[in-house]
Amino acid sequence: MKFDIELVGKIGSMALIRKAEHDIDYNVFSRVGRELRPGMIWVSSGAVEIGRLDYIKRTGCELTGPKSAIMTDYSAQGQAILMEEYRRYIPSKYSVRQLLVEHTHFNDSEKRKYIYELLLRCPKQNAIPIVNYNDTVSFEENRRWELEQLRSKGQKGVVECIDNDETASVISTLVHPKYLLILTSVNGIYMDPNDPSTLVERVEGKNADEVIAHVDELQDHCFGASRSGAGGAKTKLEFIKEPIRQGTTVMIANSRYRISDVLSGNCPRTIFQTR
Repeated sequence: MKFDIELVGKIGSMALIRKAEHDIDYNVFSRVGRELRPGMIWVSSGAVEIGRLDYIKRTGCELTGPKSAIMTDYSAQGQAILMEEYRRYIPSKYSVRQLLVEHTHFNDSEKRKYIYELLLRCPKQNAIPIVNYNDTVSFEENRRWELEQLRSKGQKGVVECIDNDETASVISTLVHPKYLLILTSVNGIYMDPNDPSTLVERVEGKNADEVIAHVDELQDHCFGASRSGAGGAKTKLEFIKEPIRQGTTVMIANSRYRISDVLSGNCPRTIFQTR
């Protein structure tokens, strides 16, 4: 099977944070950045949380006011730091490009095509795209109204992408990568989230439909999320179904491990693939 891109990767906000110290986990940025190379697309959460931590450091307090405004302000502050850290650790011989996306970009065929062409130019130009949802300009009330307008016109496959797990899945569906890698703060998918020994290491089938049937079964065992507003494991599993249908091998693993170790199976992970 021919793939347009080697890997689409995604890392969650909590995987980039040392929660107990209320600070960025620079080791994670270093570990990820050193291994990114052209042919990879990296979807990174973290702008809002990093912006929040930075604001608290500078002022000693959190922002108050409407939630949408707070999210916007934290995101605007965190985006600069997020990109600064990736640029710091990605090898200097590679270009780094930021791509801020919104739901409207993927729900419009012309914009979707334009993003596709941009992403496929990056490997040829020795560049690594860092993708994030554009919280700065897309607030909840307006976003929901726009999505409802699209659905009322009968448009199929409308995506929201406010969850970067969905953003990574939509991009995977767009560029057809060999691998979709989702890095989180846990080792993968568990039959019992409270029992580390129940890690599901492999989800396989003779074809994509059989793999997805197993994914459906796993969703019954998933609940909870790492933070308020996150979708959690059940939502992650829903988003990976379309990439699986297209032949992409999906892996969910802990951000403490190197990308190369996850891909080679030299660390705990959950892998979804056809035999």
